[in-house]
Amino acid sequence: MNRCMLRVCLTLSLLAVALTSPALAQKYPDQTVRLIVPFPAGGGVDVVARVLAAKLSDQFNQTVVVENRPGAGGNLGAATVATSPPDGHTILITVGGIASSVALYKKLSYDPVKDLAPVMHMADTQLPLAGSYKYPAAAIQELIAAAKAQPGTLNYGSSGIGAPLHILAETFKHAAGLNIAHIPYRGDAPMLSALISGDVQLGFMPLSTGVPQIREKAIRGYAITGRKRLASLPELPTFLELGYAGLETGSWYGLFVRAGTPPNIIDTIQRAVTVALATPEMRDRMLAVGLEPVGSTPAEFDAFFKSEIARFAKLVEAAQIPKLD
Repeated sequence: MNRCMLRVCLTLSLLAVALTSPALAQKYPDQTVRLIVPFPAGGGVDVVARVLAAKLSDQFNQTVVVENRPGAGGNLGAATVATSPPDGHTILITVGGIASSVALYKKLSYDPVKDLAPVMHMADTQLPLAGSYKYPAAAIQELIAAAKAQPGTLNYGSSGIGAPLHILAETFKHAAGLNIAHIPYRGDAPMLSALISGDVQLGFMPLSTGVPQIREKAIRGYAITGRKRLASLPELPTFLELGYAGLETGSWYGLFVRAGTPPNIIDTIQRAVTVALATPEMRDRMLAVGLEPVGSTPAEFDAFFKSEIARFAKLVEAAQIPKLD
């Protein structure tokens, strides 16, 4: 056997060994998949995550569990995924606030761009500004007038420092020229409780939790982000109608995995979520809570995510939000 033929045989032998090795023969997923929600149970992201987990479990023939890792405006859960093995078995489902972290924090324990790989732009949502029935202002114009007449007496809640609900409230506060205090909570579920009880007078709410509570008159609806009124809350004017700029966009839901995850695994997750979004049960559930399914390729979401980082940087600067430690 000549030397050239020997090299060919050796190469084929090594290739055969590689293709039959456990590492390459494994089918993804080969263990329980963790769907990380960086907010407390009961909030908008948690509601969607639990429906998605059931759909993915069916497709993967593996258990998909939801893990709530609240804290630091969603960054604690994001850091969990950013430091997980890059094998696709730990997935982050989060909101647009992750794009604001770069502008808001002096230093993060992870880099959202370098340490995470975008998988899919899952959905868009608008956000209503809600109030407590313990506060007498029935319309937003009355609210603004009262806040200006008594500066520093009102406060608003958010789902955490740096979360979209915080940034939108600060944007509204500066656009309307109000002096109101910020009280952060560990997620939108405890913030909702504070709003109902009157511990805070104002707060932007996710539609998934805000719409039912506004309809049931547990909280009062004042206005909504976006360029047109919401069909499920047609009585709420948009901020554009009221003459306040910077609130044309609400928030979005997206999926990420650890950077370095093989592209074929990312594509597998993206395809599975696309199938889930197309099911009537998933779509109906999302539309019912005010989420508009989007869907995207990983590359499309990567470009969108980077554009959102730039957009939030401008909002944070315009709202004069100081850098956080």
